[in-house]
Amino acid sequence: MFKLSTKGRYAVRAMYEIARAFPNGVTLEQISNAQHISRVYLAQILNRLRQARLIRSSRGPGGGYVLRKSPDQITLYDILEPLEGPVCIASCVDPGEGCEDVEECIAYPIWQKIANYIECLLKEVKLSDLLKVQTEKDKRELVESITAGCF
Repeated sequence: MFKLSTKGRYAVRAMYEIARAFPNGVTLEQISNAQHISRVYLAQILNRLRQARLIRSSRGPGGGYVLRKSPDQITLYDILEPLEGPVCIASCVDPGEGCEDVEECIAYPIWQKIANYIECLLKEVKLSDLLKVQTEKDKRELVESITAGCF
C-alpha cells in the first residue's frame, strides 16, 4: 500500500516550525523539541530541504533555519518531492521506470488518476494553510477546501 515515509512526514512538521517563525529563523534544537524529532535525523532532513532551496541555514550564535520564500509560496508537494520523489503508487506510473504494457493495461489509467489526484492535493496545501489551523474545525475545513480543488 502507498505510504508516506517518516522522512517525508518529519519534513512537513519541520517546515511547519520554520514557517511559524517566518520571517525569523528557528534552531535545530527548537524544531527538534517542538516536534519530538531526533536532532541527528532532523539535521539530515533539513540538509535535503536546504539543497532543494526551500530553506536557508546559518551557523553560530543566532543561527538556524529560515524559509527562502513566504509560507504561502511553499506547498506540501514542494517539501515532499525532493525527499520522496514523484508521486507513484505503482511502478508503471513512475517516469523513471514506466511499463511496456501501459496501452494494454486495464489498471494503468486508474493508477495514473490516483497519482494525479494525490499530486493535486499536495500542491493545494501551502504552509500558510497549516499555520491557520487552530482547532479541529479548522482542520476539517482545510481538508474540505483542498479536496474540492482536485475533483
